[in-house]
Amino acid sequence: MTDHATTPGPTAKRKIDTSVPHSARIWNYWLGGKDNYPVDEEAGDAYTAVFPGIVTIARSSRAFLGRSIRHLVTEAGVRQFLDVGTGLPTVDNTHEVAQRFAPESRIVYVDNDPLVLAHARALLYSSPEGATAYVDANLFDPDRILAAAAETLDLSRPTALILSGILGHVGDYDKARSIVGTLMDALPSGSYLCINDGSRGTDPDYEQAQDAYNETGAVPYFLRPVDKIAAFFDGLELVEPGVVSVPLWRPDAGDAAPVAIGQHGGVGRKA
Repeated sequence: MTDHATTPGPTAKRKIDTSVPHSARIWNYWLGGKDNYPVDEEAGDAYTAVFPGIVTIARSSRAFLGRSIRHLVTEAGVRQFLDVGTGLPTVDNTHEVAQRFAPESRIVYVDNDPLVLAHARALLYSSPEGATAYVDANLFDPDRILAAAAETLDLSRPTALILSGILGHVGDYDKARSIVGTLMDALPSGSYLCINDGSRGTDPDYEQAQDAYNETGAVPYFLRPVDKIAAFFDGLELVEPGVVSVPLWRPDAGDAAPVAIGQHGGVGRKA
């Protein structure tokens, strides 16, 4: 049998609001998924009309996630993953990539969207040798995240913290730094931090489109200068090539020549 669990939280019984576009569902739409509503498609289409490159950003972010997890499993030997702000399941989810190379890997997903919860229950099943669990919790409550994650993960062992496209939802930069710090402080030496987020300074069209989106009433997502994304890794040992535009982070042999986009990420190790 697979080891699969869902930890309910205070948001577990919230109804799905289909009248307001939601970033996780829009992202799913851009990735070619079907777990979204007309309001999300309309918002996604309006965004791509202004900035068609958002589809490339979404897919490049997903590809970076896969490459970074593969590195963490095959080169760094990590077998535990805490994926906060996982979004809707699509292809090559964290547990699928990790368990492809190490079936015994254990993964905890964290999100607080009721649609994500419904799909996580149905789709996020582990290999028989490993485990997956879903925690219904908010990024702004890192202590609850850690307590719930400890039911599946041994947090005395190295663990990779995954924050993919989520920190931009924290408008207060100091608060975002504090959240990352609280989560990483609870993990032992040999743990890793993996972040990728939208950035400023590479693509003015992207910045204009995102600023306009933030004014629509949907949950805002704030692009940050690259140096502020890099600062999330302060005190950690950055894995080469450091914090770079995600297509430039260890591209696979045979890939088309990578081109920089307004999405930056990196991986850092806790000494």
